[in-house]
Amino acid sequence: MKLTIDGLYKAFESRVRLGIMSALAVNDALDFNALKEFLGLTDGNLASHIKALEKEKFIGVTKSFVGKKPNTQYFITDEGRTAFHQHLNALEQLIKSQKTG
Repeated sequence: MKLTIDGLYKAFESRVRLGIMSALAVNDALDFNALKEFLGLTDGNLASHIKALEKEKFIGVTKSFVGKKPNTQYFITDEGRTAFHQHLNALEQLIKSQKTG
């Protein structure tokens, strides 16, 4: 059987980016520290993956202050939600296509 990977997005190949998108898909928004804690990442590692997803316009950012402390919130964009669902559907189809018997 031919292996087809149509519909998979390169941006989601990383387990970290997959984790970020998964967390944002089920939450309205999460701040940097919540994502960092949830995924068990360093500041630099999370920041680089967030930057890559922002560049693709899959996630958006809002910056505000809580008291005098800056707060950065991330959310999944409509484009990101569509791409993520297409990626998950393509994975599901890929898995189903490999079933024998």
